[in-house]
Amino acid sequence: MNLLLIEDDPALQLTLRRTLERRGMQVALCGDGLQALARWKQQKPDVVVLDLSLPGLDGLEILGQARRAGIETPVLILTARGTVGDRVIGLNTGADDYLAKPFDLDELEARIRALHRRSAGSNEDVDHDAPAWGQLRFDRQSGAFYHGHLVLDLSPRELRLLHALAARSGRAVTREHLLDLVFANEADVQPEAVEVVVYRLRKKLAGTGASLMTLRGLGYLLKAGV
Repeated sequence: MNLLLIEDDPALQLTLRRTLERRGMQVALCGDGLQALARWKQQKPDVVVLDLSLPGLDGLEILGQARRAGIETPVLILTARGTVGDRVIGLNTGADDYLAKPFDLDELEARIRALHRRSAGSNEDVDHDAPAWGQLRFDRQSGAFYHGHLVLDLSPRELRLLHALAARSGRAVTREHLLDLVFANEADVQPEAVEVVVYRLRKKLAGTGASLMTLRGLGYLLKAGV
């Protein structure tokens, strides 16, 4: 996969390039908003990761110009602007996905690969036996969860909790076990912290056909249906 990373932070450029190239991607860099669209047309990448706050020209304007020029490359917006309003503006401008800083590198990779597969439209990459709960589907290759054809927008902790429940589908997972998995290597975390993540995850599962049940004395259970 050929990736164009449009990001002006040198440290983040270096980190992402090293990480993604170790995972099999070819990464081209651009840190200037005025040069970004020309590099985009020249490189013809499979996926673009685009920061919004760039010198010279804002990322949303770059995206808008690309879409008006008929360029349909999948775009993942990567930015510190994490409000719902900013996300809606980015998606309405033509972005395909949105990830707010700070982010988990595994989640970034999963979202990039998901965009690439959807763009390629290759049936050979579709896992017809992928676990599913209603319209919630787990993609084994990327490690992402989908609601229909869209990646479910989860925080790293929410993703770890959902992974743990999905791996034991049909069985209850204790709060203590989830605490070890979701808050691994974090000191002084109280068991009640799991309940906060469960609450947030339940809200994001609304409408997917999947539900997260609380079983008194046993823990939590992921199942299809309300």
